[in-house]
Amino acid sequence: MVAVRGIRRELRPLDADEVARVSAQLGVYEIVDAAGATLLIGQAGATEPFGLRSALARHVDDHPGASFRHEFTHGYRTRWQELLMLHQAEQGVLPPGNHDDARLIGRLG
Repeated sequence: MVAVRGIRRELRPLDADEVARVSAQLGVYEIVDAAGATLLIGQAGATEPFGLRSALARHVDDHPGASFRHEFTHGYRTRWQELLMLHQAEQGVLPPGNHDDARLIGRLG
C-alpha cells in the first residue's frame, strides 16, 4: 500500500501577487495560518474559470497573513479527499474550513 502524503510544495504568501503567478490548472491547495495550522484544504476543478488561480484568489481577503501551497492534478477530487483523510488521521479533526466536508470522505485505517 502506498502512503498518502500531503502537498509537498513550499508555502507561499497568500496575496494577490503570488496567486497571480499560479498556473490556470486543475488541482488542490492548502491554506495555512501564520502559526502553521491548516485552515482549509480546497480543490480547483473544472468549474473554476482559471483553475487554482481563481480558487485561491477567492481566499486572499478572507485569510490575511496566511500562506498556501498547491499541487496540480487532474484527479483533484480524489486527491482532495485523500488530503482531508490524511489531515483527519494525523490531527484528529478536519481543518476549520472543511468541517462541512466530513460526510464526503472516508477514514484512513
